Amino acid sequence: MNGRRMRAAVAAVLLAAALAGCGIRSTEVPTDFGPAPSRVPCVMSGSSIASQSGSGVPAQVFLVCAAQLVTVDRTVRIPGEKAATDRVAIAQALLDELATPPSDSEKDAGFATDVRGGTTVSGPAEGDPEDALRFSEPPEELSAFALAQIVCTLAGSAAAAEDHTVIMGGPADGPLRRYACTPEVRSRPGTVAPPAKTVKPER
Repeated sequence: MNGRRMRAAVAAVLLAAALAGCGIRSTEVPTDFGPAPSRVPCVMSGSSIASQSGSGVPAQVFLVCAAQLVTVDRTVRIPGEKAATDRVAIAQALLDELATPPSDSEKDAGFATDVRGGTTVSGPAEGDPEDALRFSEPPEELSAFALAQIVCTLAGSAAAAEDHTVIMGGPADGPLRRYACTPEVRSRPGTVAPPAKTVKPER
């Protein structure tokens, strides 16, 4: 046996001894380490994105993908001559867009929405701040994902206040809260709620 083979044999013996000393034993029993990590891309192909375009105002909405919030380009229709500055109209259009089921290409990419249709948005009640939004359903009754989707979508739009927060509440006389969209909310919307501060009425 030449020197190279001798060194290889010695190394094999030492390795086996080290493994035995660490308590590692070979086994023929299959080991289950759980399901393979999800490889949902959360990205649509260029052709899929192009198929989404249409007439209207370009906007971004946050959908749920792989338990996170991810922006998706959409086109929304906002009626009225002052659509670009009408907070209520913009908020309603974006809310309706969030409630629209994802397209087939979005579903294939792993996107979903937890926002349900039927909710309407109105402007501030008497004594509310001028940038307050009143929802027909109290925001605190929404699911964690739906609330995060709505807050983050509105915070990045003209419906938000100047500091990119969103003042939302339920029907008139219900409490108002100023919500913010943070990186933590976007990365863990199911467990991290949007930061909220109670807004006192001005009346």
